[in-house]
Amino acid sequence: MGGQAAVSQGRSITLPAYLLLAFRILLMLLLLAVCVPLHYVWKLLGLDRMWPRVFLAGIGMVAGLDLRRHGKRVPGALLLSNHVSWLDIPALSHAANSAFIAHDGLAQFGFLKWLCEMNETVFIARHRRTDVSNQAQAIKSAMNHGGTLTLFPEGTTSDGTGTIAFKSSLLGALEPLPEGAVVQPVALVYHDVPEVSWVGEEPGLDNFKRILARLRPVRLDVHFLAPVTGKDLANRKTITAAAHDAVTRALG
Repeated sequence: MGGQAAVSQGRSITLPAYLLLAFRILLMLLLLAVCVPLHYVWKLLGLDRMWPRVFLAGIGMVAGLDLRRHGKRVPGALLLSNHVSWLDIPALSHAANSAFIAHDGLAQFGFLKWLCEMNETVFIARHRRTDVSNQAQAIKSAMNHGGTLTLFPEGTTSDGTGTIAFKSSLLGALEPLPEGAVVQPVALVYHDVPEVSWVGEEPGLDNFKRILARLRPVRLDVHFLAPVTGKDLANRKTITAAAHDAVTRALG
């Protein structure tokens, strides 16, 4: 994986690519300037908080994301997805109208925390056992209100050609599952994996710029797989094992 990252970092960015990068960043800032005020107006009026999803979907489009959906999405499900790139966030926000369960390390970055909170992100702290009950309540509350949540159980990004073992500990705050909850695996299949994946020692900002400087679209197939059922729902270990197997098969 580190070798792929090194190859990608070694490529020089041409002048047209730099111009495209600058244009895309400008469009993203314009999106932010439009969607944030509308979000707060909608919030004051008690309307559906649609604007963070609109913003994220727009970010994906501006970044050149060519997204195709496969399979049937279950509204209000907990989605367990493989994780390849920061593009996964706008992709699933667009394709599944999803909020996210994220590690509380993101909350240390003020701007990211602000964006995440607007999109109703639920932060979890894996190493603070005293917060487990509060985290579980926050997640269950979001699911009980019909909201779709996505968790990346690999805990990090992979190179996109396969999956890393899913960590059952990340579902600790969800055991037992809320009554009637649906767990649906999702496979994200990128067509230009080495050029899109964020692995190795590549800084996040470099990966962000490299993707925005691409002259070709980023083709992504989002596969909504069959929900986890039966004995596979017994506990968090069986759930993550079943989801991992399904996603791995879909990646082929």
